[in-house]
Amino acid sequence: MITLVQFPWSPFCIIQRRILEYANVPFKVINIPVNDRSLVWRWTKQRYYAVPILRDGKTVVFETDEDSQVIAKYVDAKFTLELFPPQWAGLQHLIWRHMESEIEGLGFKLNDIHYEEMVPKSDRLLFLRHKERKFGRGCIDLWRQQQPALLTELAARLSPYEQMLSQRPYLLDQQPRFLDFDLFGMLGNFLYSGHYALPKAHVHLQAWHHRMQKVRRTRP
Repeated sequence: MITLVQFPWSPFCIIQRRILEYANVPFKVINIPVNDRSLVWRWTKQRYYAVPILRDGKTVVFETDEDSQVIAKYVDAKFTLELFPPQWAGLQHLIWRHMESEIEGLGFKLNDIHYEEMVPKSDRLLFLRHKERKFGRGCIDLWRQQQPALLTELAARLSPYEQMLSQRPYLLDQQPRFLDFDLFGMLGNFLYSGHYALPKAHVHLQAWHHRMQKVRRTRP
């Protein structure tokens, strides 16, 4: 059985979890503490410490760089999901880089404002320390102050995707491709706390998100 090691609110973990659900295959999820990567370190033979990772029998799959999409491509090839069709090669790469920068960069800040609701008390100190070492002391409080502006900016950055979805049920064509799962992951992180909703003006994005929550691969 496939095992996915994750943080449940991570946008990159949400992507892989949703792809596996879409594939209609049995899989197991292991949620690890934010301050303990020992399982990841052990399973990857000391080659990786981030999440997600995926274990399929004796095979352990993890990313090789920020743009690799190794896990998604492994699952796609194993179950013939057609997430990376050749006609969208290149274009998908360009767009997922935008998603994982411009959308994720705002979504995680808005979600992290509510970190005390999702991170166990025993892990909060190290979570906060990690954030402040990366983004500066007091970053969480700053993001709370910036919350209205961050929400406005996120709605603006989502506008191109709203326009794309006004013409078709999924971002590129008539079935979900990797881009759909990637955006679903970025928005899943933003929505994880339960304090937010998708912008009201983006009606096509809302309908797409509803589809993406339920869609399953139809086997031939």
